[in-house]
Amino acid sequence: MLPWIILGIVILALNLRTPIIAPTAILPDIQEGTGFSAAGLGLLTGLPVLLFALATPVAGKFITRLGAEATVLACLSGVLLGTVLRSVGPSWLVLVGTGIIGLAITLGNIVVPVLIRREVPWEQVSMVTGLYSAMMNVGSMATLIGTGPLAEAFGWRWALAAWGGLAFAGLGFWMVLIRVRVRRDGEAARAAAAESADDPSTVEATAPAAKQSWAEAPASFRWIIALLIITFSGQSTAYYVTTTWLPSYLGDTIGLAPTAAGSTASLFQIAAILGAFGVPLLAVKTKPWVPVAIVAVLWLSLPVGLLMAPGAYCLWASTGGIAQGGGFTAIFSIIARTAGSDAQTASASARVQFGGYLAATLAPPFAGWLNTATGGWTAPLLLILAATLAFTITGLLAARRAGGLPRGGREILDPD
Repeated sequence: MLPWIILGIVILALNLRTPIIAPTAILPDIQEGTGFSAAGLGLLTGLPVLLFALATPVAGKFITRLGAEATVLACLSGVLLGTVLRSVGPSWLVLVGTGIIGLAITLGNIVVPVLIRREVPWEQVSMVTGLYSAMMNVGSMATLIGTGPLAEAFGWRWALAAWGGLAFAGLGFWMVLIRVRVRRDGEAARAAAAESADDPSTVEATAPAAKQSWAEAPASFRWIIALLIITFSGQSTAYYVTTTWLPSYLGDTIGLAPTAAGSTASLFQIAAILGAFGVPLLAVKTKPWVPVAIVAVLWLSLPVGLLMAPGAYCLWASTGGIAQGGGFTAIFSIIARTAGSDAQTASASARVQFGGYLAATLAPPFAGWLNTATGGWTAPLLLILAATLAFTITGLLAARRAGGLPRGGREILDPD
């Protein structure tokens, strides 16, 4: 069953960034078709990220009450509905569809760590988390490459609607997977009931741990999550500021043409795949804090490199890209490996993502204001440097503390 669940996570991951990225490839076409102002166009990407922050507390409660499977179906259904509404209606309906997509993806953002924590063996958690992170980047790349040609051939509405096919396929896959899972769980429950008739203590020993709430989480785990909130806020600030402003920086500082600047900035996205898979490989052979330390060095190289040696911008875009993919994997692997239950995983993930995506909403406009106020890019780069320093300090502290906690309640790690 595990390979099918991992495939389901991959399909879900492909749907968690594609609907947001698709409009960015054809913004002029959308503006011409809807009459959006520049601010309206900004909402097509900014509104979902804002909802990631604002809706995460609700998403965490949704998962706790209705379960992971129902949340997956709600996520994919919402992505499909929002994609259709965004593709067929007037400008106001385009924004409504975008909002629905943002809310749906918020559910997906929170439920994936729950699925990984519950279904994946401890030693494979980092690898599956890395696969999840990598597939979000693959989906983004495919969307950037494919949306433009689709719009030229069929128009911008059909180009956006086409990506709803991923959500439709994912919905069908998960409905079948859940049906098979329910049938198998029913058979297992009947077998367990027969066994517990002879040894009732087996049920008593396992049931409480499976239902531990956030309030029952040990203080050490909650302290790790507090550190990870700052870590992910630093990660998100560095990622979204770089994604938003790197092409402009390259144009103003290096003198690159828009096409060349965009191509160079794409290295930042593509290299994330190396980081997403590199962290799990390191985690298998090293202490828990080592991958975080390496990611931190790579993150720091981006702002420091652009400040000290801007001519090597391709190198810094690549090292920063590896860091952003690896940082995401490291953060959510820690959550999945240290949480004591599905409810704790959902609550912890919601808290971390609330802080991170709130920073992602506020940081890019602030960086733009810094650029305007100072007339240069030094201040925005210092903002990225501060964010990566926060990632470094709190990420290392969280990784070392996580090394001393039980592996999902199963085994104690060496904190050194």
